[in-house]
Amino acid sequence: METTLYRKQRQVLIFFVLLGIAQAGSEPTLYSVAEETESGSFVANLLTDLGLEVEELASRGARLVSKGKNLHLHLDRQTGDLLVNEKLDREELCGSTEPCVLPFQVLLENPLQFFLGQLWVKDINDHSPVFLDNEIILKIPESIAPGTTFLIERAQDLDVGSNSLQNYTLSPNFYFHLKLQDSPDGILPQLVLEKALDREEEPEIRLILTALDGGNPPRSCTALVRIEVVDINDNAPEFTKLLYEVQVPENSPVGFQVATVSARDLDSGINGEIAYTFSQASEDIRKTFRVNAKSGELLLARTLDYESIQTYTVNIQATDGGGLTGGCVVFVQVLDLNDNPPELSISTLTNEVPENLMEALIAVFSVSDPDSGDNGRLACSIPDDLPFLLTPSVENFYTIRTRSALDREEREEYNITITVTDAGSPRLRTQHTLAVRVADENDNAPEFTQACYTLRVRENNSPALALGSVRATDRDAGSNAQLSYSLLAGPQPGPDAAALVSIDADSGQLFALRPLDYEALPAFELRVRAADRGAPPRSSQARVRVQVLDANDHAPRVLYPPQNASAPCTELLPRAAEPGYLVSKVVAVDRDSGQNAWLSFRLLQATEPGLWGVAPHNGEVRTARPLSERDAPRHRLLLLVQDHGEPPRSASVALHVLLVDGFSQAHLPPPAAPPERAQPDRLAASLLVALAALAALGLAALLLFVAGRLCRRRGARSRGGCALPDPPFPARLLDAGPAGTLARGGRHLGALRGATGATEVNSLKPIFPNLSPQIPGNEIEGAPSFRNSLGFSIQ
Repeated sequence: METTLYRKQRQVLIFFVLLGIAQAGSEPTLYSVAEETESGSFVANLLTDLGLEVEELASRGARLVSKGKNLHLHLDRQTGDLLVNEKLDREELCGSTEPCVLPFQVLLENPLQFFLGQLWVKDINDHSPVFLDNEIILKIPESIAPGTTFLIERAQDLDVGSNSLQNYTLSPNFYFHLKLQDSPDGILPQLVLEKALDREEEPEIRLILTALDGGNPPRSCTALVRIEVVDINDNAPEFTKLLYEVQVPENSPVGFQVATVSARDLDSGINGEIAYTFSQASEDIRKTFRVNAKSGELLLARTLDYESIQTYTVNIQATDGGGLTGGCVVFVQVLDLNDNPPELSISTLTNEVPENLMEALIAVFSVSDPDSGDNGRLACSIPDDLPFLLTPSVENFYTIRTRSALDREEREEYNITITVTDAGSPRLRTQHTLAVRVADENDNAPEFTQACYTLRVRENNSPALALGSVRATDRDAGSNAQLSYSLLAGPQPGPDAAALVSIDADSGQLFALRPLDYEALPAFELRVRAADRGAPPRSSQARVRVQVLDANDHAPRVLYPPQNASAPCTELLPRAAEPGYLVSKVVAVDRDSGQNAWLSFRLLQATEPGLWGVAPHNGEVRTARPLSERDAPRHRLLLLVQDHGEPPRSASVALHVLLVDGFSQAHLPPPAAPPERAQPDRLAASLLVALAALAALGLAALLLFVAGRLCRRRGARSRGGCALPDPPFPARLLDAGPAGTLARGGRHLGALRGATGATEVNSLKPIFPNLSPQIPGNEIEGAPSFRNSLGFSIQ
C-alpha cells in the first residue's frame, strides 16, 4: 500500500510540473484529453490562447502541423475548437512513457506565426493485468527453511499511473504468504515460505495468484501457482556476474549473439545440471530475444530498432536439477545507426508567384529524423543560384521566400530542390523538388521589327491591294502578348492616311483603299501603332513610308510649235542656208518621271524628206543639204514626239517652213525700184537701229532677271556660287520638264518690214538661245516680238 501511495504522489507531482510549464509565456500550452476519446470530441478552444477572433482564423490560414506525418488533432476554423481527429490509444502512442505528451503547432500566415502546444493523452483503465503464463510452476526442495522467498512471474498491465498494476493477492493456504516488493519495473510478487514443506505429506501445492490494477472499478487476472516439492538440493546455481552490460547495434541480424551468461552449481548429478530460462520477462522481450537453455547464449529473435526501444533489461534464471534457481540481469543498450533518411513535410506551398513581386512566401515545411545524436542532426539547403531564400524558423520549420523580384521573361519556371542531410555516417539525405511558376504581368511594350518600314506600290493600283505588312513582338505571354494594329496620323502634314491605307488589326497587313497617283502624291508617311491586351495595355509605334512608283500613264505634250493657234506657225528659211542650219526646235514635256519622261523626236512626213534632219534627243530641225531653186517654197513637216515608257506614248506636231530669198520677201510686194529711194532707206535704217537698241536693253534685263532666279535656287541647295546644276540625265537624252526641251544655241534670222522697202538683218544672235517666250516669265516687256526657230519674230 505504501508503494501505491508513492506512485500516486509522483504522478500528481508530474502533473503540476507540466501544468507550470504550460503556463510559462515562452513554453508550449498544455491541453489534455483522455485516451479512447471518440473522433471529433472537443479538447479546448484556442481563440483565447491565440489571441485571435474567429474571423482571423480563416483569413490567416490557421492550420495544425506536427513533427510527424499523422495529425491527431483537428482545428475547426469556424469556432476555434481543437477537436480529436482520431481515436487515441495512449499505449500505442507512448507505450510505458508517462506522461504521454504529443507536441503540435498552430501555423498562422499573414504574418507567419507559430503557436506551440502539447496534448497530454491521459490514461484510462482500458487494459486488464495479464499473466504471460496461466500456470506458474515452482519446484521447491523440502529442505527449504521457512522464511525463504521465491520470485514468481509478475503480471503485465499496459496502463500506467493509477490504472497500472497495483496489487497482488494470494489464495489462503498454510504454507505461503505473499510479499510485494517495489522495483523500477513495477511491483514484484514474492512467495514467502511460512511452514516447512514435507513432500511425503503434500508433494504438490496449488495456489491462485490474483493481480489487481488501480482502476475504478479495478481490473484483475489470475494465474495458477503450482508448487512441486522436491528432494533436498542444498546448493543453488550462482552466476559469475549478476549484471551483464552489452551494446548491440540496431538492425543486427536475427540470431546475433548478444551475450553469454554463465552459472555454476556445487551439487552433482542431476542437482548440478543447470538450465537457463527467462525470468520476469515481458512479452516484448520474449519476442525479441531467446536464450539457449544449455549454453546460456542470449540471441536475437528479431531485429532491433533504436527508434522504437533504446534499452532492454533481460532477467535470466539458472535452474538446477533440484529446482534451485539463481538469477542475473543482462542490460542491453541498442546503438543507433544512421538507417533513417530525413523526413520532409510541406505545410504551405505556393505554386505560382506573380513577377515583379519583391517578396513572396513560397513554402513552409518541417524536417525530422527518427535517428539520434549526429544521425538525427539535420542541415537543410536549396541551390544558391536560385533567387530564393531559405530561412529557419521554430522547431525544425523552414520558410522559402523570394530573394528579389522575379522576371517571367527571363525565366518562366523554377524547380527548387530542397536537400535535407543528416550528420550521420554515412550521411543520408532526402530531396524534394518544388515547381514554382512565374505568373506574367504586362511589363513589356510591343516592339516592332523595324523602326521604319518602306513599302512600294505602282500607281493606278487596284483598290484593296496588299502593300505589305508590319510586325511587332511582345515578350509577355497570354493576353499580354496578343497584339492589335491600328493606323495613326503621319508625322508630317499631308493627306489623311486612313483615307489611303487600311491595316488588318490582327496580322498587320496594309492595304490600299483607292488607286494612287504618282503625279499627285509620289510618297507619303503614316504611323502604325501596336497595342497589347494587357491591363493596362502597352503600345509602341513605327513609321511606314509608302513610295508610289511611276507608270507611263501620260503622253508627251508639245509646247512649241503651239498647236492651238488660230493660224499655223511658219518658220522662215533663207534659200542661202547651209546644211545643218537650225530651222526650228520642237519643245515638249511629259508629266511622268524617269525613263517615262525621256523624250525622243523623229520625222514622220515631209514634203521633201531628204531636205530635213531632226535631232532625236533635243527636237532640233535642221537642213540636211543645200537648198536649190527647184525646192518648193513651202514645206510641211509632221514630227513625232515619243517617251521611253512601257508601253511608249507619243504625240505629233506639224511644222510649216517658208523658203525666202531674204527676210522681206515673204512679207513685201515685189519692189518697183523708183529712182527716189534714199530717204525711205534712211528712215528704215533709223528704225532698225532703234529697234536693235531696244532689243539689246530687253535682253540685258532678261539676263539679269534669269541670273538672279538661278542664284536663289542654287543658294537653297548649296552655299557656293551661282553655277548652274549639272543635268540629271545623260547628255544624249534630255528630260522634258515643264519648261520643255530647249536648244543649246543657233543662228537666227529676223525680218524688218518698213513702209517703202525691206532691210535684211542676217546675223542677229540671241544672248540666251535657250530662252523661249512661251515660258511664263521669260517675255521682254516693251520689246517687239521675234519669231523664228525659237518662237519670236521682228515686225
